[in-house]
Amino acid sequence: MKVELTVNGREISADVEDRTLLVHFLRDTAELTATNIGCDTTSCGACTVLLDGESVKSCTVLAAQADGRSVTTLEGLASDDGELHPVQRAFHTEHGLQCGYCTPGMVMAIVSLLQENPHPTEEEVRVGLEGNICRCTGYHNIVQAALVAAAASDSGVSR
Repeated sequence: MKVELTVNGREISADVEDRTLLVHFLRDTAELTATNIGCDTTSCGACTVLLDGESVKSCTVLAAQADGRSVTTLEGLASDDGELHPVQRAFHTEHGLQCGYCTPGMVMAIVSLLQENPHPTEEEVRVGLEGNICRCTGYHNIVQAALVAAAASDSGVSR
């Protein structure tokens, strides 16, 4: 079947099998490999992307379900001039990664969380990330990065 998506602001059209998952479309067709495949069961969150601005686990969304919609991946967060998104910058400054496998999904989940709740408490961040697993147990710095990104947005730093 033919699907047409806007991925990180770029129109992508392709013929795919009707059972193609969005994560495979992003990695194999769009050649955007930051979106990781961790479990294929929505358990880990490594494949989290924004679909029309909403956080989804792309391992359980069909590419056909995203037809005509807009997808944002980790690669699409930075500005055109390469300036990091506040959440990406906070992950860097707060050392919010260890092995890095969960990082794309964590960043995307936090971007979505901060869109819904720009001033979360530490507890709200932890609850908001419950569907994303860090196998290295680096949650403290990940949560700190979310709080720093929220504070940066409060101070008028948007990008």
